[in-house]
Amino acid sequence: MSTTFRSAAVPLADVLPPVVRRGRVRTFLRRHPTAALGGVLLAAMLFIAIFAPWLGTVDPTSIDPIHRLADPSARHWFGTDMLGRDVYSRTLYGARISLLVGFSVAFFASVAGTLVGVTAGFVRFLDGILMRIMDGLMSIPPILLAIALMALTQASVKNVIFAISVSQFPAISRLVRGIVLSLREQPFVEAAIAAGTRTPQLVWRHILPNTVAALLVQATFTCASAMITEAILSFIGAGTPPIIPSWGNIMAEGRALWEIKPYIVFFPAAFLSVTVLAVNLLGDGLRDALDPRLAKRL
Repeated sequence: MSTTFRSAAVPLADVLPPVVRRGRVRTFLRRHPTAALGGVLLAAMLFIAIFAPWLGTVDPTSIDPIHRLADPSARHWFGTDMLGRDVYSRTLYGARISLLVGFSVAFFASVAGTLVGVTAGFVRFLDGILMRIMDGLMSIPPILLAIALMALTQASVKNVIFAISVSQFPAISRLVRGIVLSLREQPFVEAAIAAGTRTPQLVWRHILPNTVAALLVQATFTCASAMITEAILSFIGAGTPPIIPSWGNIMAEGRALWEIKPYIVFFPAAFLSVTVLAVNLLGDGLRDALDPRLAKRL
């Protein structure tokens, strides 16, 4: 009577998953400190935006004329503006608008740019038409294009997101088109075509996965650019309505008092600078992590 013994194959991930995960995280943080620093700063800003009502704030639209233009104190940490509104509360609530606009523009611009870039890369007769349209849009400075689009619509957060997305997605479309054209010449794509793979399946399985890394890095820079553009639009009165607290609105309202009450402009400007810096650091770290060869050349 023979007995057959079968070894139970236990995946390594089930044996030491916490150790492996912690080791990978520590390795990533050690090799890419800029991404870690950017991620921490961005997470802090997200925490501020989400939990703003529980961080010692008051109604950011509440007017208190008696305490207008008060200097920073224990009662008003960042002081008050010319209407007596608490600058600390308005700054923390303003993080919601900037992050919402930045993330939304990065998402919609990436989706639109990917669709146009993939279409132009695979459909030859549409390539020239689409790229000339993209060239025409890119010839206009993004801020001017956003101002022109906002002039045709009402001031609202949705319209700001739409206007900035239109001004940002042509650059992404050209990036995706270049990646698609280079991938078409790769042996694995030619082999898939020779095997009879249909174009939609080819794009979904072979093309799009190879554009994710470049899109992810480009999306971070698009997010940072969108936040700056939103602040500019709000600063000149072409962005979000004045009733909605945003960093651009706060700075616009305090620019006339810059010489005597600089804190009204300083605090929202500092928050905007830190947020943009965090997104750019995260983008630089992701670029180095996803393309080590580029990091070595730099």
